[in-house]
Amino acid sequence: MIDLLILYIVANREFTMYGIQKGIKSEFGVFTNPSFGALKPALRRLEFNDFITTRKMMSDGGKLSVFYLATKKGLQELKRLILEKLSDNPLQFISNAKIKLACADFLSYEERKELFFDIKSLALNFKDCAENILNDEYTDKNFYQKIILDNTICEYSNLITIIEGFEKDNERNSK
Repeated sequence: MIDLLILYIVANREFTMYGIQKGIKSEFGVFTNPSFGALKPALRRLEFNDFITTRKMMSDGGKLSVFYLATKKGLQELKRLILEKLSDNPLQFISNAKIKLACADFLSYEERKELFFDIKSLALNFKDCAENILNDEYTDKNFYQKIILDNTICEYSNLITIIEGFEKDNERNSK
C-alpha cells in the first residue's frame, strides 16, 4: 500500500521525502501513518523500477535535497495498484479499500466502475459473514462480541452506501 500512497502523492508534483510523508499524512493520515523508515526503502524500490525519478538540489543552507516525481511508468503502476484486488483479510480490508477509493479520481470512468464493483462485492461478502455470525443461534456470543459484530455490520453497510453514491456520481459524470 505504501507504493500506492507515494505514487499518488508524487503523481503531479515533485516532493522531498519529508513532503511525501507530510502529503500522505494530510491525505491519508486517518488510515495510515508510514514512518521515514518505511518510506525510504519504498522510494528506493520505486526508483529502481523506474516508477519515480529523482532530482537532487543543494539548498541555500548547503543541505542536499532530493525531489521525487512519478514517471509515466509510475503512473501506470499507480493505476495498477489502485485496481489490484484487495486482500480477502477483513482486518486489512476497510482501511485499504478507503485508501483506494480516495484515489479513484486518478482512474477513468470504466476503471472506477471496476474498482467500485470489486470493493462493494467484498464489502457485501464481509457484511454477510458478520451477519451470519451474529445471527448464528448455535454459537454463544457475549455482550461485547454482539456489540462489535453489530458495529462491524454498520461499518460495512456505511462503506457500501458510500460506494453506491460513488457509482451514481461516476455514472452522472460519464455523460
